[in-house]
Amino acid sequence: MKQPIIALDARCIGNRNTGDTTYWTGLLHGLFNSKNKFQYLLFSNAPRPPEIPESERLRWVELKASSSRWWSLVAFPLAARKAGASILHTQYTLSPLAVNGITTIHDVSFFVGPNWFKPKDRFLLQKSVPPSARRASRVITVSETSKRDILKYIPIPENKVAVTHLAPALGIRHVQNPDLSKLGIEKPFILTVGTRWPRKNMQLALDAVELLPDSLLHKLIVTGQPGWGEETYGKRAKASGWVTNEELSHFYSAADLYLVPSRYEGFGLTPLEAFECGCPVLSSAGGSLPEVCGDAAEIEESWDAHKWASRIESLLADSSKLSEMREKGLKRVETYSWDLTAELTEEVYKEVLR
Repeated sequence: MKQPIIALDARCIGNRNTGDTTYWTGLLHGLFNSKNKFQYLLFSNAPRPPEIPESERLRWVELKASSSRWWSLVAFPLAARKAGASILHTQYTLSPLAVNGITTIHDVSFFVGPNWFKPKDRFLLQKSVPPSARRASRVITVSETSKRDILKYIPIPENKVAVTHLAPALGIRHVQNPDLSKLGIEKPFILTVGTRWPRKNMQLALDAVELLPDSLLHKLIVTGQPGWGEETYGKRAKASGWVTNEELSHFYSAADLYLVPSRYEGFGLTPLEAFECGCPVLSSAGGSLPEVCGDAAEIEESWDAHKWASRIESLLADSSKLSEMREKGLKRVETYSWDLTAELTEEVYKEVLR
C-alpha cells in the first residue's frame, strides 16, 4: 500500500536560529527518527542545508517563485498537489489552494499585544491568520497557553487545535569547561538571549542589572539578532550579537543566571535551553513561561526593574538555591523532546487522513 505523502514548508530550515527555525529543524529531526512510514517532501526556495538529513522518506524539493507571498499562496500548494501530497503543513498563513492543510500557529501575540509589532506586520498577521485557521483541517500550536489565546481571538472549534510542545534547539548541550575567550567574555556574568523585539522586553533586564550593588561584579551578556526597538545599555551590559548554538551552549553553561524578561511567549525555548546547560532561570510570567518552566525557574510577576534587581541579587547570594534550581531544570527539560513533538504531530496527520 502506497504511504501518504506529507508536504512541509521547510523555508525556515537552515536560517539563522530563531524560534521558527528551531521548531521546523527540530520537528524534521524528530520525523527522521519516527517509525511511521509517511513520506515527506520538504519544499523550500533554497537548496538543502548540508546539516539536514535526507533519506528516501524525507526528500528536499527546491521550489522557486517570484515572491515569498506567491510561493506561499500559489507555488507551494500547487507543487504539493502535483507531487501527490495528501497533507500540506505550513505555519501561520495557509493558502486557500491547500488540500488537507495544517497550519502551525506558534502564538497570537499580534492580538495579545498589538503594540509589540510594526503596523504593517500587525495588519498582515491579523488579517491573514484567522482565515487560515478557519480553513485549516487542523491547527497546531506549542503550548496550552497559546491554544487558549488562539481560541480567545479566533473563533474555531476547540478540538481543531492540537498542542505539540517544543524542545531545546539541536546542538544546545551542557559544556563542562566552557571557553569564552574567543568571544571576549569573562565571568562572572548573567545572560539573556533573544531577538530584540518589544515583546522580548530586554530593557527590563538591562535596567535591572544597572541597579545591582557594586559588590556584585556580574555583567549582563545580551545575545541574539538586532530586531527593532531602541535599548539603553549601561556600564554592566554587553551585546555579543548573534552566536551559533555551539557558542550559545558555552554561554548558557558559564552563566550564573539566565533572565527571561519577555512580555509574552507562546512557548519559550530559551529557558529550556538554559535548563539543558545547567543554568538557573529567573523568568517573567509572560504568556506560557510559567507553564513551560514549571517549578524549575523562579517566576517574577512584576515588571518593576527594582524588584527584578532584588531577585537577581538574592539568587546570586544563595548558592544552595542556585544548585537546587539547576537540578530542577535538568529534570524539567527531560520531559521535552523533538521525538515526542514529531510523534504528536504525526498523530495530527493521521487524524486529518482519517
